[in-house]
This record gives sequence, C-alpha cells and structure tokens, in this order.
Amino acid sequence: MRGTRIAVVTFAASLALSGGVVPALTAAAAPGPTAKYIVAVHPSADPGAVAADHERSRGASVTHVYRHALTGYAASLTPAAATSLSADPRVAAVLPDRVVRMSAQSVPPGIDRVGADDSSAVAGDGRGAVDVDIAVLDTGLDPKHRDLNVVGGVNCIQGNNSYLDLNGHGTHVAGTAAAKDNNIGVVGVAPGARLWAVRVLDAGGSGLWSSIICGIDWVTAHADTIEVANMSLGGSGGEGSCTDHGLREAICRSTSAGVAYVVSAGNAATNAAGFVPATYEEVITVSAITDFDGQPGGVGTPTCQIGYDDTFANFSNYGPDVDLTAPGVCVTSTWRGGGYRSISGTSMASPHVAGAAALFLSTHPGATPAQVRAALRDTGTTNWVGDPDTTQEPLLNVASL
Repeated sequence: MRGTRIAVVTFAASLALSGGVVPALTAAAAPGPTAKYIVAVHPSADPGAVAADHERSRGASVTHVYRHALTGYAASLTPAAATSLSADPRVAAVLPDRVVRMSAQSVPPGIDRVGADDSSAVAGDGRGAVDVDIAVLDTGLDPKHRDLNVVGGVNCIQGNNSYLDLNGHGTHVAGTAAAKDNNIGVVGVAPGARLWAVRVLDAGGSGLWSSIICGIDWVTAHADTIEVANMSLGGSGGEGSCTDHGLREAICRSTSAGVAYVVSAGNAATNAAGFVPATYEEVITVSAITDFDGQPGGVGTPTCQIGYDDTFANFSNYGPDVDLTAPGVCVTSTWRGGGYRSISGTSMASPHVAGAAALFLSTHPGATPAQVRAALRDTGTTNWVGDPDTTQEPLLNVASL
C-alpha cells in the first residue's frame, strides 16, 4: 500500500507456471500436515468423479471443482498424497496453490478524461444504461449500492457463501466501470451496465490462486451472458502457456469462449513482463496516468496526493505488455456501505477500460476479445507524458464509441 492507495493484488509467492507433475510414489499417502494444491485432470476425465475418488483414496479435502476454464479441482492434501497423484493416469498436473493479495453523481475527472461524457452512452446526462454484462473478479460487490446495477454473482472464498464486498475495493472498481447515470453519486464509463460480483478475494484483500481460477471458471460457464471481465489484481510470475494447466490456461479458455479480460498492469513501478496476468497476451493490460482535472494540458491541481497532472503514475508498471493507459490517481468511485471514496492504483485504471470494452460491445455485439483490444487502442490518444519505456501506450478515449 502506498499512502492511501490500495495496491494491486500481489502474489505472496512466485506463480511459476509448471505444466509438469510431481514424481510418482508408490506408497500410499501417510497422514500428516496438509497443503493446498490445484489438480488438473485430462479433458477426457470427469473432474468431479476424479475429485471424489481422490477424497476416498488420497484423503483430499476438495474446495473447488473446475469444468469450464480448467478441468480439475482444488484441494488440501498431504504432500505425499499430492506426489502420489502423478501415478493416476487421469491427472495432467499437480500445482501448488498460492496466496494472493489485492492491488487497490458528479462526473469524476477520469470519466471526463477518457471521453465517456461524449460517448454513445453520454455518461452524465442522467439517463440510459449500457446493455452489456461485466464480471468484476475482486473482493465482491455491494449489491445494495443504489449507484450499481448488481444482478448476481458467485463467492469463491471458502467459509463464506456471500459475494458481499467486505473490503470496498471491488465496489470501487465496479463504479468506475459502470456506475448508473441516475443523478446521484458518480457515473461510470458504461453507465448502468449489468454487474456480476465474482468474489475471489477476502475482506483483507487476500485469496488463493484456486479462488481466482474458480472465478474464471464461473465466468466461462456464463460466457453466453458475460461479455467483459475486470481483474484488478495480479502478482509476480511467468508467462506460462495456454496449456500450463494453471491460470494462463484458464484465461485462454475463457477468452476463447468470448469473454474480454481487462487487467491492471501492477503497482511496482517496473516492467509488467514479470507480472501475471498482466503479461498474458490474451488480456487487455492497463497502466495508470495521473489526471486531476479531466482535461489534457498538465495544469490540473493535485487532489488526494502529490503528483503532476497528465503524467505517467509513479507507481504504475509499464512495458510492451501494456496495451492501454487510463486515469488511476485519486479516482473517486462507489464504496461498500453505499458510500464513495477516492483511491489510487492501476486497479482504478483497469475498470475505465473494462467500461470502454462494454461500450464497444454494446454497438459491436459478437466482437472477439482481440477485436475489442484493437478497437480501444485505435481510438486512444497520446496527450500525456512521462512513459518510462520507449513505446507510449494509447490513453483510453471512448468519445467515438
């Protein structure tokens, strides 16, 4: 956390994406301390049946079964039991689970700066709603917030059956993407778009890799309804592949199903190439700029923190994996409990682009995630300064969408 800024989700351990399995043991698993694992099974096998069998034969305590974005399950197992699973011909890979942590009606300056008040939705005119569905994979949403059109969701955090936001981060992200145009509070880039709460982080902003895959799996199962997914989270890790049996494979399958994923670049002020999912080719990765007045020119007065208007945010990750930039400093949006708050981070930049993706899809239904990314990049501008690398990513501009 940097000042009052909520940091983008950071993995507590490196997410090295390994497609291999642990060497086999012939001995039966002995009782002992357990750890958390993700078990990928071959597509020809029923993951539910395999999980049930491993509960009986290996003492697995199953927490999630994946059928859509990944084929497999997550469970607590003794290390010996996890090792022995490679002897099962139905098992494709056994991966350690990882801990994750979160990253962080007026017309907010960011909404003005990206041209949402000039878009087809005319954000801020007090009427209309965007006919698109956005999933927010985060700390949950406040379903009773009068400025949000929350239509349902799922909880992927063990020990809790509710997708209610007990942190505030997810509700803030949702408001930037899609707060209603209702003459109260704030307005989002895609006003009134239907929001699906996908709770993958707990009240403290922590979660597990298995929970994130659970959320992606759920979104993929509803890909006929949900067109856009925002993930203001991430952490250090390798690029992986679409057959790594882990996070990358889940996102690959979900984007192939037609869901456009928008993710934050990260808040470590370094190259995003070392961060996942920001480095994945399938997602739209978003860095952050400072914007205090909603206008170009660099003359805005700092609001919630010190900085220079219309410059690259000093905390934002950068590099060739970044597709777009958007306002991410002192962003005012909805907060849990029906309130509003101003916070900073690439977590706040990402939902500007998720809302833009929804805007584009509202007039281009059926566009692929790659087409969405190309359209948003093509309409972007370069009226900002301070990019720390040699290639300046476009600043989101939805005025023509």
